[in-house]
Amino acid sequence: QVQLVESGGGLVQAGGSLRLSCAASGTTISRYTMGWFRQAPGKEREFVALLNLSGTSTYPADSVKARFTISRDNAKNTVYLQMNSLKPEDTAVYYCAACLGVCSRYSLYNVWGQGTQVTVSS
Repeated sequence: QVQLVESGGGLVQAGGSLRLSCAASGTTISRYTMGWFRQAPGKEREFVALLNLSGTSTYPADSVKARFTISRDNAKNTVYLQMNSLKPEDTAVYYCAACLGVCSRYSLYNVWGQGTQVTVSS
């Protein structure tokens, strides 16, 4: 079973950038579809990005797709989320998640990290 630990969150001004990292242990992430999700206070968790086994990335909307980039380094067993041009509405706890095999954004991700807080000030 893979374990996930996120890092890289923090406080940033609008227009700034952050890179989140998700370090995996226990097994290689090369067999997993990796996803990033976020949850803002009082809101439901929402999908942010995923990277499938073939390296194809998926994003939920044009506004995120143009600013966020998901990537993985299998040698480091780590997944990244590069976030540029951050907006106050991006403020949320960001979670890394893993789904074994070929998965979509609607699949059951049964492994989750503890989350990292991202706060964007206006």
